[in-house]
Amino acid sequence: MHFFVDLQNVGKGYETRERGDPLMETIQHCPECGATWDEGQTCQDHFHQMLFWENEYSGYGEVHHLTVLCYQLQHPGLYSPEGLRAAMHLLDDFLEHGVTTEDVRTHLRSALDSGQRTWKVKGTPASHGAYNPPIQWTMTAANVIATGADNYCDSVRTWARSTYETLKASGNLSL
Repeated sequence: MHFFVDLQNVGKGYETRERGDPLMETIQHCPECGATWDEGQTCQDHFHQMLFWENEYSGYGEVHHLTVLCYQLQHPGLYSPEGLRAAMHLLDDFLEHGVTTEDVRTHLRSALDSGQRTWKVKGTPASHGAYNPPIQWTMTAANVIATGADNYCDSVRTWARSTYETLKASGNLSL
């Protein structure tokens, strides 16, 4: 018998549900990006699927930088506050200024070198990125996966543009 915490009803007397219990079949959402988790597939599952496609299909790695940025930006707790700001700058550089991944490797290598920078990229429970106000994303990793492997690169580019425009519209894009 497997039990799960029903976070929406904590403290209301029915914290656990048995798998298969009709009350357990409620729709779950990602606490960071708000995406619906259909059939138990989390955002991390979608991210891993995208990484698989990038490894499986020749040429799909061309959008890897956008995949990682979009996923992490939509899950800001994965970044430190400084890491979140740096990621927003990087997305802006890629989309608005034509910066390439080679440019980043060449020109930002020393600035991003963990031995050189004075800030951490990764968030911790004590210091992590967040948006104020919270963001309602118009496209998430789930949407990219839903378009299938054949449309992956175009979907990631659309996701990157959507992420950028949503950040701008929310007032959270700090450049």
